[in-house]
Amino acid sequence: MTLRQAQDERNQTFIAGIPLVLGGNVFGWTAKGDDGFAVLDAFYEAGGRMIDTADVYSAWIPGHKGGESESFIGEWLASRGVRGEMKIHTKTGMLSRKVPIQIGSDGDPTLYEPEEVLQSLGASLERLQTDYLDLYYAHRDYEQLDIGQIVDAFDGAVKSGKVRALGASNFTAERLAAALETADARGATPFTALQNEYNLVARKAYGAELQELCTSRGIAMLPFFGLAAGYLTGKYRNDEDFAQGDRAYRVKDYQESGKPVLAEMDRIAAETGASLPAIALAWLVRQPGIPAPIASARTVEQLQANLEFTRLELSDAQVERLTAALQ
Repeated sequence: MTLRQAQDERNQTFIAGIPLVLGGNVFGWTAKGDDGFAVLDAFYEAGGRMIDTADVYSAWIPGHKGGESESFIGEWLASRGVRGEMKIHTKTGMLSRKVPIQIGSDGDPTLYEPEEVLQSLGASLERLQTDYLDLYYAHRDYEQLDIGQIVDAFDGAVKSGKVRALGASNFTAERLAAALETADARGATPFTALQNEYNLVARKAYGAELQELCTSRGIAMLPFFGLAAGYLTGKYRNDEDFAQGDRAYRVKDYQESGKPVLAEMDRIAAETGASLPAIALAWLVRQPGIPAPIASARTVEQLQANLEFTRLELSDAQVERLTAALQ
């Protein structure tokens, strides 16, 4: 068996169903109660089998402490009896003493001490009401740590028998390559998934070097913010739009650079009859190393708009136009 074949085989432990990972950041926050369960039910009924969450969701909300999303998903899994059919992905490394850690800050590197990782894993499993994870991520890199410490800590999670595969999130090409080399040298479990930001208006975190690394090693890139926090739905068009909604503050950075992208998406929508979310996600799965994007939905209607991309086939020319639209 070649290295790539072995990687592809391992990837089947966390890739299943339609090519969409349902983002769990909204559950227990803007999607809760029966409405949140309706979204999860609709996703399952459509053939969706992958859900992504994190222990930090949604600690940024006043009155929340983190773990709300995992708890909500766990309640749904238990009530529907579908755990064996679902691929559950979660992350740790950005919740320190119930305080969310921002990317770019020094954070708390002690979160990647072996015992801390195992404690975080145990807490996630309890909230998710399961005894194993299909995919467990290092939610961010701590570059002040020797990469071997991170590799060993997460390898310990696999050796516990409670994790089937490992992923890295918010890692650079240099650090991911170092992690893979270290895992190979030590006979440790390697990262077989990457979760970085990547979409039509934000492409720096998955540049050419990372794309080459992922495709050569058979690493599945599952990008977050596939719809750029809602910007690529087209609902943010003028100053008034950017002042409204729970996530409006996150999309202000796209206000100017994103205009030509939305314009090209509008043209392709007119040509295909497809929604903007479907176009954005259909472009993503045509990019190197991406088997499925991550996208969240607060309502069943939003989910249905996202799922439309699974029935949309963009032409090569349309893909190229979208790629070229970002100045």
